[in-house]
Amino acid sequence: MIDNISWLAIYPEIVLLVMACVITLVDLGVKSPGRTLTYVLSLLTLGVVAVITGIYAANGNTFYAFGNMVVSDAMGNWLKCAAAIAMAVTLVYGRGYSRDRGMLNGGEYFILSLLALLGMNVMISGNNFLIIYLGLELLTLSSYALVCLRRDNNAAVEAGMKYFVLGALASGFLLYGLSMIYGATGSLDIGEVFKAVNSGLIRHQVLVFGLVFVVAGLAFKLGVVPFHMWVPDVYQGAPTAITMIVGGAPKLAAFAIVIRLLVDGLLPLAFDWQQMLGVLAILSLLIGNLAAIAQTNIKRMLAYSTISQMGFVLLGLMSGVVNGNVEAATAGNAYSASMFYVVSYVLTTLATFGVILLLAREGFESEEIADFAGLNQRSPLYAGVMAVCLFSMAGIPPLVGFYSKLAVLQALVASGSGLYIALAVFAVIMSLIGAFYYLRVVKVMYFDKPITAAKVHAPLDVRAVLVVNGALVLILGIMPGGLMKLCSDAVLRALAS
Repeated sequence: MIDNISWLAIYPEIVLLVMACVITLVDLGVKSPGRTLTYVLSLLTLGVVAVITGIYAANGNTFYAFGNMVVSDAMGNWLKCAAAIAMAVTLVYGRGYSRDRGMLNGGEYFILSLLALLGMNVMISGNNFLIIYLGLELLTLSSYALVCLRRDNNAAVEAGMKYFVLGALASGFLLYGLSMIYGATGSLDIGEVFKAVNSGLIRHQVLVFGLVFVVAGLAFKLGVVPFHMWVPDVYQGAPTAITMIVGGAPKLAAFAIVIRLLVDGLLPLAFDWQQMLGVLAILSLLIGNLAAIAQTNIKRMLAYSTISQMGFVLLGLMSGVVNGNVEAATAGNAYSASMFYVVSYVLTTLATFGVILLLAREGFESEEIADFAGLNQRSPLYAGVMAVCLFSMAGIPPLVGFYSKLAVLQALVASGSGLYIALAVFAVIMSLIGAFYYLRVVKVMYFDKPITAAKVHAPLDVRAVLVVNGALVLILGIMPGGLMKLCSDAVLRALAS
């Protein structure tokens, strides 16, 4: 019999599922080109989900439901809250662009976005291999459909096909790795897997074999080298409104399943997966930054930028255990730095793509860096927001991107390991190289002649959200303590449970 605690744990998912079904039916009667009713209902749904998960997270309680298959803890609920807000912001930014390109002829854009968020929530809540995999598949299948939503565009369809083929391959890797670990431990429950691995009675070679495939699957979802092949093509080929969905909130869910699988379930194998994450981080920082320099398409440049940014996240994740010693303070510091980095990255990415969407007009995508020439003369406000975001991603103080990088570097140095300190130095050098391609866009916006004199216009809701979004990038950089404490407390509670 299912108790009340079990239902309480999945209230946000119930709201999302029920409302996705209701909105699907309501949308059948909506005739307006902008799907106004569908849009409003979707935003209300996301607002309710954000409030519920925010209340859960603020309470700080951890409880398990449905026979330990689902966990509701502070870390998961804060990530769900952030994902719901990020998806709402994405819909606000992307509605006008999608309407102009015929992507709102049906309500699929909003409904698939809600289902993608439902998949993220299931991933974040999963305390069982099957639940995590079900959430992952719901997210990826929704994402495939969204990328192909502009069916009359060859680039979008091609991007969707590449995403589907490579995504299926990565899902196979992850599933095969999980099945190997299940075969070795005899359980799908993450807590039981931890106990079995920690017992030391299972052959190490079998576990590491499964671990390699699990890390490969997770690396694909994070979009890190050498599993990054899909990222530039999907970012460039997908409609910009969809690129923002793929590149934003799902990174929060990907971070959550890395913590659930590697830290909660396979921590005794930390020595093995830390080496793998270290190699992935080095390659991502190197190739991501160097490849971004050569790009002229801003979406493709941001794709390679994402790869390098995820390299920093991996550096934080790999520095939680030092020489096989698990200390709550060290681990909490490292994993909370990674969580802070992911949240700040998503916040910055949303504002960046919001400006790109504003510059796009019907029949003109504004995807080349040259399209931003003289933006400051046309619209000082949007040029300012874009500059703030680019400076933040480059790690320039006092913006949130600087503090997030600093937090990860501090976690590496605090470990006291010579190797980790060398990695911190390498990461700083790569950041300096990466600053070039961010500053190049700022130079184009402020010092090049504009290609058109047309002013940039935006609806009031988009303008208001974009200003708040850009302001948060600055405010959280100047006063990062609140968000950092929130991440730290949430991670420590998750580790303690």
